Amino acid sequence: MKTNILQAIMTHSEKDGYLGHVRFEVEGHKQPYELTLQSDGRLDYWNYSLNFANQPGSEEEIDTVERAVEEDDELFDRLVEAALNSQEQP
Repeated sequence: MKTNILQAIMTHSEKDGYLGHVRFEVEGHKQPYELTLQSDGRLDYWNYSLNFANQPGSEEEIDTVERAVEEDDELFDRLVEAALNSQEQP
């Protein structure tokens, strides 16, 4: 699945852990997506949710992306890395 990351952001706090958002598009899909990431501080375990970034789109297309995010470790890692790399370094 060919993707293009449009925007990524990650915040971190002692209280809430990591919270990130990655907006991306998938080649051939009409609407972009946003992956919301949350971790309690461990960088090896992420909760996430996938939504359309702007307006609703095809249920079939988002289901395809959801399966890819779940099954393609390289894709998921690339999205997480984009969010982590967006953090300001001290």
